[in-house]
Amino acid sequence: MIELTQLNSPDAPVVFETASAANGSLIGFATLNSPKSLNALNFEMIKLLAPQLNAWAADSNVAMVILKGAGDKAFCAGGDVVSLHNAMNSGEPANLIEDYFAHEYRLDHLIHCYDKPILVWGNGIVMGGGLGLMAGASHRVVTENSRIAMPELTIGLYPDVGGSYFLHKMPEYVGLFLGLTAASINCDDAMYVALADHYLKADKYDTLIEQLCSIKWGKTASLNHEKLTSLLTELDNVSGRMPKGNVKAHLATIQKLGEFTDLRDKVNYILNLETDDTWLTRAQKALKHGCPLSCALVERQLASSKGKSLGECFQMELGMSVRCGEVGEFQEGIRALLIDKDGAPNWQFKTLEQIPDELVESFFVQRWDHDSHPLKQLTQG
Repeated sequence: MIELTQLNSPDAPVVFETASAANGSLIGFATLNSPKSLNALNFEMIKLLAPQLNAWAADSNVAMVILKGAGDKAFCAGGDVVSLHNAMNSGEPANLIEDYFAHEYRLDHLIHCYDKPILVWGNGIVMGGGLGLMAGASHRVVTENSRIAMPELTIGLYPDVGGSYFLHKMPEYVGLFLGLTAASINCDDAMYVALADHYLKADKYDTLIEQLCSIKWGKTASLNHEKLTSLLTELDNVSGRMPKGNVKAHLATIQKLGEFTDLRDKVNYILNLETDDTWLTRAQKALKHGCPLSCALVERQLASSKGKSLGECFQMELGMSVRCGEVGEFQEGIRALLIDKDGAPNWQFKTLEQIPDELVESFFVQRWDHDSHPLKQLTQG
């Protein structure tokens, strides 16, 4: 059993610990600690994670970082949008909404650009804001229990947290399909669409930690990246066959979206697929009941972000997210799914046809000039 040194309270929203490795190097552990909420990422967690990651980055004794969730059900089931709903209903939403998303996107960007290896243990549910944390990590590990999705369509949002960047890394039209349908993917899918790097059985976590602590870590980040990759590849090779995914099996169906130029035709194509496949029928159901405005935003988001840098994507998303806090569909989606839980959102715009072009355009108008942008540092140097 590996002995962990506690750095803060065991009841903190994020628990920080270290373990000693073979040559005295340290491994940092950050555990999202809200298992009852499936480790939903709240503002306090975000504000704890960023400074600790920066401290570990500056500590020459720390070789690598592990980011995981408490309990065995979820790494992180998304952002704590219920608290955002309360803020939006308080009359002056913009500042808190802007503050929350700006901090979240800075954290996601920090993980993407982190010099030392970060291993995310993506066991169980990984959705929305949880995927934002995982997507940028250098070593993303999934298990047979991983269930990954960008379900923002169901609450009147869009695939944020860097989705504008990482959805483009997927096979053509897969990012659009996942954004339009909130479709859930498994470990096999995650590897296929470039959201994961390694597969381990969930019961091998303790073995993984023991082996990480037996490594003689090097003095450079690049060497430690190699050492971690080598170990995970070894463990990959003895983990057996992954549960079969759905994306590759349905790739031809998904890529037929490219035959349509109009979003309404793309949506109708998905809705009218004649299939008894469980995964596709769930995707159809989510699209049918999801927010039409979200559909319009997903398509425009992907068109607008093509070729943008990571920092530019986060800057664009901040403007979109603040605007979501003003328009009303986001509030209604959270109410229906997570507060009243009636599952019956009363969307202002019931169909794509009802959405004014200028409304969609308003999500992409620059709210700030470059010098006043809350995320201006993400594209500096």
